[in-house]
Amino acid sequence: MMIYKVYYQENTLQVPVRENTKSVYVEADSEREVREKLKKNQYNIEFIQLLEGSFLEHEQNSPNFEIVKA
Repeated sequence: MMIYKVYYQENTLQVPVRENTKSVYVEADSEREVREKLKKNQYNIEFIQLLEGSFLEHEQNSPNFEIVKA
């Protein structure tokens, strides 16, 4: 399993605005699986980033780091 950081907007009916972008961490085997896990939330997904190495370590040290159980 790998950890992905997903940038998204909660409202799919509005044009994405940078200030409204949120992020969530998801454990999955692929980007496709991430999208499948988040499908029920109906997020407007902007970008999915694979976290590994020093990037993952940096994110894990963040107080907001929590993997979503989907």
